Amino acid sequence: MGTSLQPVDMLSPGANLNAYIQTVSSFEVLSAEEEKRLAEDLYYRQDLNAARQLVLSHLRFVVHIAKSYSGYGLNQADLIQEGNVGLMKAVKRFNPEKGVRLVSFAVHWIKAEIHEFILRNWRIVKIATTKAQRKLFFNLRGQKKKLAWLTNDEAKAVAEDLNVDVAQVHEMEGRLAARDAAFDAGVDDDEDSAWQAPAHYLEDRRYDPAAQLEQDNWQETSLNSLAAAMDQLDDRSRDIIQARWLSEEKATLHELADKYGVSAERIRQLEKNAMKKVRAAMEA
Repeated sequence: MGTSLQPVDMLSPGANLNAYIQTVSSFEVLSAEEEKRLAEDLYYRQDLNAARQLVLSHLRFVVHIAKSYSGYGLNQADLIQEGNVGLMKAVKRFNPEKGVRLVSFAVHWIKAEIHEFILRNWRIVKIATTKAQRKLFFNLRGQKKKLAWLTNDEAKAVAEDLNVDVAQVHEMEGRLAARDAAFDAGVDDDEDSAWQAPAHYLEDRRYDPAAQLEQDNWQETSLNSLAAAMDQLDDRSRDIIQARWLSEEKATLHELADKYGVSAERIRQLEKNAMKKVRAAMEA
């Protein structure tokens, strides 16, 4: 079976979505024998024409899968395009000797690309980054059929179904209910609403001169106090604290025991007593 060439705009969902869907629906569905022959030509002989026919004959399935994600408010053509990328990845990796149809194998790759696109574009702020969060995001939106918040029993049931913690369910539910907000107030906002912009309460104090001066003074005071406390120790105790806590390469109890000709337990006792003296001197 051969697939006739089509104008480029008809094979691009972004140009004319209706024309694209009509075009891909006109491609014949491959029989199991035709699909296996084309897959073998690609797998064993790297026949790119076979790859092209495998892709074109399955574009209708991508459209069908992409339509199931229409509730995310994203452009349908973009969802289809991402699904097509997944289809092409699946065709490239398809092994005809596994005994499964290409469409069954490709579903995972198609959905994976669409999921990635949704997570990148559904909101400006990332809503799901870990694997567990992504699973929760898609499953929770599918299972939550009403606008009300989940009860504890409902949240527990969702957590058991998805094998996650109840706390993660509540956290994702909160993320789904949240909305993106501009950091700064809008140019048209009046005084009564402008103060609600995050810029007014999400202040970055890392570079506040007063805070930096306070931090520098605290560090200097702490270092001076530590130095003064260390001067009150005898030479052996000072060396033990230095070797155990202040050196880049920490010494072990046994190394210090060999150095001073005592047991490791004795070094531990000396260290403990020295630490008490240092803390007391710094708190005085």
